[in-house]
Amino acid sequence: MGKLILSLDGAVLAEYDMNKERYTIGRLPDNDIHVDNMAVSGHHALIINILNDSFLEDLNSTNGTYVNGKLVKKHALQDGDTVTIGKHALKYSNEKASAAGADDDDDEFEKTMIIRPGSKGTGAPSMDSVNRAVAGAGGAPLDVDAQKGLPRAKLQVLSGAFAGKELELNKALTTLGRPGVQVAAITRRADGFFVVPVEGDSGKPPQVNDKPVTREGIRLKHNDVIELAGVKMGFFELK
Repeated sequence: MGKLILSLDGAVLAEYDMNKERYTIGRLPDNDIHVDNMAVSGHHALIINILNDSFLEDLNSTNGTYVNGKLVKKHALQDGDTVTIGKHALKYSNEKASAAGADDDDDEFEKTMIIRPGSKGTGAPSMDSVNRAVAGAGGAPLDVDAQKGLPRAKLQVLSGAFAGKELELNKALTTLGRPGVQVAAITRRADGFFVVPVEGDSGKPPQVNDKPVTREGIRLKHNDVIELAGVKMGFFELK
């Protein structure tokens, strides 16, 4: 669990344990982190907590949000980061954060959610376990060379720090989630896209339209909503 320490000119004003999913920061008293300063917007910034990670988003504030002196719109917080809002500072502390090394560019969602099966030292599922899950759901052997002419689709993030981010599903297999929490595989076949839970995942199964995905898998339809590792994503077919 992360922690934020609010200070002004080096004097500590408050400490916050990040034990909720969302924290708003701003000048108005209805914020979770109230910063009473005219340089701070009414609702200045938002922090989304997903498992051990925290993601900061500026809410179109007047004077901007800075992390370690750099103006940011969205940022995956790392242990030791200092968020500056107006004249106040928020020091972020979380040694268990897995977002280390991530930045706030367009690839951040892919770095955080896309899993390369079999990656050493990451806890990622093996390629064999992914293939078994796909085969158990009636999937054909994966053939990258046979992807031409198959249906096209994309995912769009609907919630959290990555809201609005899009990912085109242009591969035979896309594995998403967080190892040990929730992992799912989306397969691209001639008859559409199918999502299956990955064997060996110790977390709860992902959901589609608020229903758990069974081992048999679910064929995705246009406008379906997938919930995986605390993130909601919309599935959209492409022409």
